[in-house]
Amino acid sequence: MSKPTILTVDDDPMVSAAISRDLRNRYGDDYLIVRASSGAQALAVLAKLALRNQPVALIAADQRMPEMTGIELLEQARGHAPGAKYLLLTAYADTDVAIKAINDIGLDYYLLKPWDPPEERLFPVVEDLLDDWRQANPDHTSDVRVIGNRWSDRSHELKTFLARNYVPYRWYDVERDSEAQRLAQLAEAMPADLPLVLIPDGDTLRSPSTLDLAGALGLRTTAQQPLYDVCIVGGGPAGLAAAVYAASEGLSTVIVEREAPGGQAGQSAAIENYLGFPKGLTGSDLAQRAVAQVSRFGAEMVLARSVIGFETRGPVHAVQVEGAAEIEARALIVATGVSYRRLDAAGLAELTGRGVYYGVSASDASQCQGDDVYLVGGANSAGQAALNLARYATNVVLIVRGASLEATMSRYLIDKIAATPNVHVRCRSEVAACRGNGHLEAITIAARDNGRVEEVPASWLFVFVGASPRTEWLGPDVLRDDKGFVVTGQELLAHDKVWRLPRAPFALESSVPGVFAAGDVRLDSMKRVASAVGEGAMSVYLVHRYLATV
Repeated sequence: MSKPTILTVDDDPMVSAAISRDLRNRYGDDYLIVRASSGAQALAVLAKLALRNQPVALIAADQRMPEMTGIELLEQARGHAPGAKYLLLTAYADTDVAIKAINDIGLDYYLLKPWDPPEERLFPVVEDLLDDWRQANPDHTSDVRVIGNRWSDRSHELKTFLARNYVPYRWYDVERDSEAQRLAQLAEAMPADLPLVLIPDGDTLRSPSTLDLAGALGLRTTAQQPLYDVCIVGGGPAGLAAAVYAASEGLSTVIVEREAPGGQAGQSAAIENYLGFPKGLTGSDLAQRAVAQVSRFGAEMVLARSVIGFETRGPVHAVQVEGAAEIEARALIVATGVSYRRLDAAGLAELTGRGVYYGVSASDASQCQGDDVYLVGGANSAGQAALNLARYATNVVLIVRGASLEATMSRYLIDKIAATPNVHVRCRSEVAACRGNGHLEAITIAARDNGRVEEVPASWLFVFVGASPRTEWLGPDVLRDDKGFVVTGQELLAHDKVWRLPRAPFALESSVPGVFAAGDVRLDSMKRVASAVGEGAMSVYLVHRYLATV
């Protein structure tokens, strides 16, 4: 793969030379730095690069140029370099125009001139944009390859695991791709061996578990220390935030995550109301940034392991991990979040993973090209998924039990859905049955008002209903409500003989001293990403207070 290009565009020769020099000094080893002195010249350069199939990572353009402004250039540049990141160099007087360009042309960032010193003002911005570009444009020569059946639940499980753990992979459908058939033949694979996972410089994996796959990829699946200051169960926004704050404050920290970092939020196609990101960001992007912070501060992450129980042994909590040694910690933070509730519809359980899915990943969305897709749910997660799927599917039908979306979905999502012509909403409806031979072929939709039923052909059904907390492993000592959410703080005092210490429980503390709950798993939490992050950070503050008492 040839060096990706960074293109700078400025009509002022001194400014053009300065930004090119700064970028070349910092990024010249990995990127080709090209400069243009006008919008027209920049478009000519981009056309030449496109013909040569040379990737363009970043275009940094000055706004105030004669004949063609920076925004006008960037708008036209999309046709030559659709995946490039856009950076606008502008004066303070043009900030309103730059902010408008975020929505109008997908501007990624605007930077006020001058940018001295570049180490503080230019390079952090450029590095962030290049990180995003590299994530979206990996060098495929080192990709993992997965060979399997499109409607296999095991194939779906492995692809989801790879995608959510940021492992680039290529998918080959053994029923439709001649290359998949060739690879399967070379591996002498029997039907029971599928899916195959081919890892560069590694052994061929035959229908591996996610734990086997994680180990083959070098992901950590066991804890490294006998005792930690804090163990965090769950790697969603609350757990990741707790790990960042705990590790940055010097606490030895381990996270145990059974699937992948990010939790439900990590699968979100767009989080548009998170503070500090005016253009919004994907759940995957947020999770990846958080994981990088966790790693930077030295917290450990144990993946592909389920926690099945815990015991309190004096001042220590022992977390029991399936298939591995237990982990001991002085404090425990429960951040396991929630999972989507299973639908009760005839035939649905047999087709789960074969056209019926709980949640949706980016790879699922791209596989729906040209199909009709059905979603069940009326909350924000369903709305975000519907808009993402609409980019690929012919039609997206949102099936909602309620009379409207207003009571359960944010207004900005409702407005976007109304403005998207291939997204349709069926209120007061529910899925009554699913049918298919080997994979989903049809669903039956029932009207809740009059009981009328209608069967429609369907290959894809995504479910986004309810919230079931993952707390069964906590045992009887941790008080939970009848739905499984952890009771914390002052609410414990409303239950007789639950809290036995002379001091009051801390705000996020459970009925077991030193065991805290943060995020969606906690009773009466807000069920929003920002609040989960806040509770994760707050839990560490309370852990410090707890550790000072024992």
